[in-house]
Amino acid sequence: MKSYKKIKSIEKRNARVEADKAWETSWCRRMLITLATYVIIGGYLSLLGVAQAWLHAVVPATGYLLSTLGLKAIKTLWLSYIYKPQGTTS
Repeated sequence: MKSYKKIKSIEKRNARVEADKAWETSWCRRMLITLATYVIIGGYLSLLGVAQAWLHAVVPATGYLLSTLGLKAIKTLWLSYIYKPQGTTS
């Protein structure tokens, strides 16, 4: 019975980890962060009295979004050449 509870606990943890990973890589998350970046920077520039603040706020929001597009390729390279799990010798 104890091992059954342990297996169920591991399965629940795995499901939670999978959901977290799905959220971290989702387009919904990227778009929400892009929108939040735009609103925060636009508001800040407006408070500073910058002309066309909302137009200028597009730059950092777009920069964030574009930077996320290359992350998958960078992660693949990092996993292949840099990351070495503990216990491996290669």
